[in-house]
Amino acid sequence: MKEISLGYDGMTLEDLVAIARQGALVKLSKESKNRIMGGRKLIDQWVKEEKTIYGVTTGFGALSDVRISKNDIRQLQKNILMSHAAGVGDILGEETVRATIALRIKDLARGHSGIRLETTTSLVELINREIYPVIPEKGSVGASGDLAPLAHLALVLIGLGDAYYKGQRVSGADALKLCGLRPIHLEAGEGLALVNGTQVMSAIGGLATHDAECLAKTADIAAAISLEVLMGSRTEFDPRIQQVRPHPGQAAAADNMRRITSNSEIITSHKDCSQVQDAYTLRCSPQVHGASKDAIAYTRKVVEIEMNSSTNNPLFFQDSEEFLLGGNFHGQPIAMALDFLCIAVSELANISERRIERMVNPHLSGLPAFLIGDGGLNSGFMIAQYTAAALVSENKILSHPACVDSIPTSANKEDHVSMGNLSARKSRDTVKNTEEVISIELLCGAQAMDLFTNQKPGEGTLAAYQVIREAVTHMEKDRILSNDIATVKQLIKSGKILKAVEEKVGKLR
Repeated sequence: MKEISLGYDGMTLEDLVAIARQGALVKLSKESKNRIMGGRKLIDQWVKEEKTIYGVTTGFGALSDVRISKNDIRQLQKNILMSHAAGVGDILGEETVRATIALRIKDLARGHSGIRLETTTSLVELINREIYPVIPEKGSVGASGDLAPLAHLALVLIGLGDAYYKGQRVSGADALKLCGLRPIHLEAGEGLALVNGTQVMSAIGGLATHDAECLAKTADIAAAISLEVLMGSRTEFDPRIQQVRPHPGQAAAADNMRRITSNSEIITSHKDCSQVQDAYTLRCSPQVHGASKDAIAYTRKVVEIEMNSSTNNPLFFQDSEEFLLGGNFHGQPIAMALDFLCIAVSELANISERRIERMVNPHLSGLPAFLIGDGGLNSGFMIAQYTAAALVSENKILSHPACVDSIPTSANKEDHVSMGNLSARKSRDTVKNTEEVISIELLCGAQAMDLFTNQKPGEGTLAAYQVIREAVTHMEKDRILSNDIATVKQLIKSGKILKAVEEKVGKLR
């Protein structure tokens, strides 16, 4: 089993996916263990000296002026977890919980939180023993970090809350007991160190960003198939067009689609036709897809910076033996990036749905109405286009930025918040919706491709078509389409379509 070392820097989005989805184990680097212990020595020394430190010897938020006695410091740590565990809504899935715990460990491993090594290694045990705290997804406003969901996560460490273990929901105490572990007793400052951070929004958003990258490449494949069956031209993929407007995403999309459609007999067969130029959904696909690719690349950059950041407050600096009060827990950087991701992925769905419409509309395609024989008796892909339209409209609502909203909390002490958790959940849902839309486009493209029996499609187009047809047969008459859509969506998520195309035309960008 792969094991990923978490230290001060160097965690990638691929590492996060490996931990979340591929079951990779985690460990603390030797350097991080030393940094954690060094930071803790400062806390212990200052508590002994009865120094006033926010969240360590004081209350929280608007109660930061309340001094906590030495005798109550342990109770304070338990209280912050219980009081802050006020989440509601659906429970975060297993992969998101794994990603969240990994990112929380990664933050603590940098040594700026003042937490004990014992507490950090307890989080490592949760991942490696496959103990998944029950975390409601709603309740975070994205400043002071993801307080409510992270509190639910941390409850299990002290034997409270609930967790899933081997598919069964049990109490936090029982989950630990089943693995031969004991609840820990938190010391000064550790409660705050566990809940103060942006790891939930980063986990949800990081996985959504990874999926968006794969989806953007698959959208290029879908667009290439649509272009072929709609008798489009490859001229728009000419590198000279991209060179005079050198956006990197545009060049990547055009290069992808040029290679996917290489050696297409279908395109060659109508090169001398009377049509002057293609509709925008075909001709401008490199520009639209490219803009989304650039936005997704920006989001990845922000997410990976956040993954390798310290987001606690206060922050402890061993070299100077100081602590500083700041706002690194504020989720605005990642909230804004994930709102941008929503817009980028929504546009992939928008243009895809318009290509679907062109394929099912006989007045635009020259193909059988709704891509089915015996029209009237059969409705074919009529309602599949409705579904795509519904999803696209839902994405438009989801693309309204969450980060421009704010609402004061903690008696107006925390008077500007990021809503980053909502940005993350919106981006996740937008990606899911767009996967469905691209699935419908691929189904329509394959159905239309069946009509071209005398001409060979492009090398990449053919590879994608064959993968689809291995899983979904040609539709001769009406059948339940939701099953077909789900099957193709799984082909997208598993990477089978992308892998097959890349084996023929090289790695897509």
